[in-house]
Amino acid sequence: MDITIFSSFLFHDDAEAALGFYRDALGFELRKDVGYDGMRWLTVGPVDQPGTSIVLAPPGADPGVTDEERHTITEMMAKGTFGAILLATADVNATFEQVQAAGAEVVQEPTDQPYGVRDCAFRDPAGNMVRIQETEK
Repeated sequence: MDITIFSSFLFHDDAEAALGFYRDALGFELRKDVGYDGMRWLTVGPVDQPGTSIVLAPPGADPGVTDEERHTITEMMAKGTFGAILLATADVNATFEQVQAAGAEVVQEPTDQPYGVRDCAFRDPAGNMVRIQETEK
């Protein structure tokens, strides 16, 4: 069997702010920018990994989501408890400095975790947790 991760979804509440974070702070490229019915989907990903993307989607886009559920999603996004992604880098300290310098909200500075990894954490503009883990050298 040959299965890969092609896309993963995170929600945004401001497409321009999301694009600023993922493109300008993390260095991802914008692959698709799709608007429909007043909503906007952005597909971003690492420049050197064309087969792996993150789709940044509006939270109210699914027609099966009720207004009450949309409200709950919006509240959870604002608290930073709805979405998360784990990224990796060879040098977490250098990456942290670059992302912090771009103005990203710092949640955790680079730290050696008791479970054996070194990582840091940011929140994207929608409140999604973005953890960046150092790969083994």
